Amino acid sequence: VLVSFLRIITKSLFSQDANGLRKSANLYFAVSIVFMAICIVSYNLADRLPVIKYYKDLKMQAVIEEKCEKETFSGSAWRSALWDIVGRVKWFGFGLLLIYTVTLSIFPGYVSEDVHSHALKDWYPILLITGYNIFDLVGKCLTAVYLFENMKVAVAACIGRLLFYPLFLGCLHGPAFFRTEIPVTILTCLLGLTNGYFTGVLMILAPKAVQIQHSETAGIVMVLFLVVGLAIGSVVSWFWVI
Repeated sequence: VLVSFLRIITKSLFSQDANGLRKSANLYFAVSIVFMAICIVSYNLADRLPVIKYYKDLKMQAVIEEKCEKETFSGSAWRSALWDIVGRVKWFGFGLLLIYTVTLSIFPGYVSEDVHSHALKDWYPILLITGYNIFDLVGKCLTAVYLFENMKVAVAACIGRLLFYPLFLGCLHGPAFFRTEIPVTILTCLLGLTNGYFTGVLMILAPKAVQIQHSETAGIVMVLFLVVGLAIGSVVSWFWVI
């Protein structure tokens, strides 16, 4: 979201020549450095929060109890535990993979290259990308308001996002109204909203599906599914160009 707003500001304030682009780049780097410093400080302060200490203690207690029960934790036992974790979170991972396959195959390639506006001209893709990022953030924040607890419903909703393909295709080859700014903008914002919300839902539910001492591993497995989804989505995005 910040990058999108920075792009709007730099495009508005600076000329689009070499000098203006240099100023834009300097501003991006300056803001990035500031935020990196904030992130480093925040990361180091996070361990001091009572809620973090509570869950770390809870995890350590569970790990100690597991070690006492099993006495030895060999390589084969570790692999068995890992596959058990994968089995428990596989549907969450499948949903996450689908989310990012759909999203990356449409955004930002389709939004920045395939749709055009005579009224907004080169502002059109910038505003669409900004809208997507804002609604993606809103979707992630909505998990604090309402969270799907039903895994089947959440995964089904992720599968339902496949409907974005024919809808966006309609914005390219459908009726004249579908090719205007309003439908494309609404669909792009919905793409961001559902991406943010269901990513948050699945990333929250998956670690809860395993014992607390394995929740971190479950999170890592989910990230692997996410990365695979990003890779598949990036490849599929070329079909819009073709």
